Amino acid sequence: MVATPRQGTIHEELGKTNPICPVDDDTIELKERKDDVGIVVTGEAKARRDNKRSLDYMVRSGLAGGLAGCAAKTLVGPLDRVKILFQTSNPQFHSYASHPFGVVRAMNIIYHQDGARGLFRGHSATLLRIFPYAAIKFLAYEQFRAVLIPTKSHETPLRRLASGSLAGITSVFFTYPLEVIRVRLAFETKSHANSSLTSICRKIYHEHPPLPAAPPSVSASSLSPTVATISSTATHAIRAITPRAGLANFYRGFSSTLCGMLPYAGMSFLTHDTAGDWLRNPRIAKYTTLPSSPDTYRPQLNVWAQLLSGGFAGMVSQTASYPLEIIRRRMQVGGAVGDGHRLSMAETAGRIWAERGIRGFWVGLGIGYFKIIPMTATSFFVYERAKVWLDI
Repeated sequence: MVATPRQGTIHEELGKTNPICPVDDDTIELKERKDDVGIVVTGEAKARRDNKRSLDYMVRSGLAGGLAGCAAKTLVGPLDRVKILFQTSNPQFHSYASHPFGVVRAMNIIYHQDGARGLFRGHSATLLRIFPYAAIKFLAYEQFRAVLIPTKSHETPLRRLASGSLAGITSVFFTYPLEVIRVRLAFETKSHANSSLTSICRKIYHEHPPLPAAPPSVSASSLSPTVATISSTATHAIRAITPRAGLANFYRGFSSTLCGMLPYAGMSFLTHDTAGDWLRNPRIAKYTTLPSSPDTYRPQLNVWAQLLSGGFAGMVSQTASYPLEIIRRRMQVGGAVGDGHRLSMAETAGRIWAERGIRGFWVGLGIGYFKIIPMTATSFFVYERAKVWLDI
C-alpha cells in the first residue's frame, strides 16, 4: 500500500526554503541568487551591509570612495586648473577672470604654452591627494552616519548635516598637505618654472615669513651695552619662536579650510540624501529607481536620477562655502606671491575686500558651478555604483 503524502508537505518545504512572510525576528540564511537587477545577493553581502563597523565594510567603502573621487577629479581637471588661477589672482590670468569667455581663453593660452599636459598640471598631485581624501570622506560619513543615525527614526536633516561635516573635517585633516602642493603646482604658469613635485615640496618646506624689522629710528650705536644686549637677546628669541620653515608651511589656510568644510561637506551629503528621498517618492519612483531586490534598504536610483541628485548637491554646497574657499586659496599661495607673510583669515579677507570688494569673494563662481556640478554628480554616481559592485 502506497502512503499518501501528508497534505501541506509541499507548502512546508517551500516555506523552509523561502519563507513567504518572514518577520524581523526570523533568522534567514540567504543562498546566492540574483536580484531583479541581475546583481548577486548573498547572506554575506547582506551581513556586510548591516555591520558597517566591520573592517571589511570600511575597506570596501573606502575603496569605493577613492575610485569615485579620482573619476570625478579627472573629468574636471582642466577646469580645476583654470579655477585655481582665477581664485588666486594669478597676474597672467587676472584680466580673464571677469570676462564672459575668460575660461575658454585661459584654457587656450595654457594649451598653446604647455600643450595638453599644461591643462593637467598638478593633476598627479591631485590624484595622489584625492584618493585618500575621498576614501576617508565617504568611509567617515558611513561611520558617523551609523553612529548618529542608527535607525530610520533618527534620520533628520541636522544629523545628516552633522555626519557630512564631521566626515569632511576628518578627511581634510589627513590630506591637507597634498592639497597645498596641488594648488601650488597649478599656480605655476611660467614655462621655465621648475615646478616638479619634489621641487615644489622643497620650496614650500623652506619658505619662511620675514622677521619684523627694527624701528628705523633705533640704531645699534645709540644703545647702551645693556640695552643692546637685551635687544640682541629679544631678536634671537623672536627668531627661535618664528616658524621659518618646516611642516607648518603645508598647513597654510587650514583654519579657513576647516570653516569652509563644515558647510561644504555637510550641505553636500545633506542635499544628496534629501534629493535622493525626493526622487524615491512612490509617485515618481517608477521613473527614477531601478527594480530593487527585497534585500535593498533604499532602491537604487537610475543613471539620470543619481546624476541629478549629485549635481544638485554640488551646486548647493558650492554656493554655501565659496567665500571661504576663496580665502583658503589665497592663503595657500601666500608663499608664491608677495613677501611670503603668513596671513590670517581676517587679513586675507581684508585684502580681498580692498582689491575687489564683495565681488572678490565670488570670483570664479561661474566656473565653479561649471566644474563642481559634473564633478559631484560623477563622484556620488561612481560611489553608489561601486558600493553595489563591491557588495556593500
